[in-house]
Amino acid sequence: MSQPTADTSVRIAWAADAPEVARVQVAAWRQAYAGLLPPEVLDQLDEEAFAEQWRRSLAQPPDARHRLLVALDHQTVVGFAATGPADDPDADPVADGTIAAFHVDPSQTRHGHGSRLLQACVDTLVADNFRRAVIWLLATDDVLRAFLTEAGWGPDGAHRELDLYGDGSVRAKQVRLHTALVDD
Repeated sequence: MSQPTADTSVRIAWAADAPEVARVQVAAWRQAYAGLLPPEVLDQLDEEAFAEQWRRSLAQPPDARHRLLVALDHQTVVGFAATGPADDPDADPVADGTIAAFHVDPSQTRHGHGSRLLQACVDTLVADNFRRAVIWLLATDDVLRAFLTEAGWGPDGAHRELDLYGDGSVRAKQVRLHTALVDD
């Protein structure tokens, strides 16, 4: 008698995934920014607007090294990550790749989706010939920081502040973590 197996995977996103990616993004942002933004602002996050942005991005990426990966559980998108060349002022555009977005649906954490997604990001960045990877995260996101640190990522000393409204009233501090993708 055969045993049931989990149907989980990670693959490159398709345009048809855009609404599900947007759903995960809104859920993740509502959790991540709950202490920074007023509830009414978080309630107004527009899944359809995000989905349209993802459709456009998938149809016309800035270059071939920009990828959107989706984590699946029984063909349902439960997480996503965007990879590409790092665009920080101190980045080497040939050697440094970035994970520009990394989100797992808050209702789907602790099921291995993040680990599979992170490994797929690393594999994708290596296949695109990057030698180092970076990721920016909220300085207050201790859960994501611990997850990445356990996976071998570490702070590189860089930090920044995002002006969430554009008027200086709400700022979010971020830190940058990095990891070597290949042995030198």
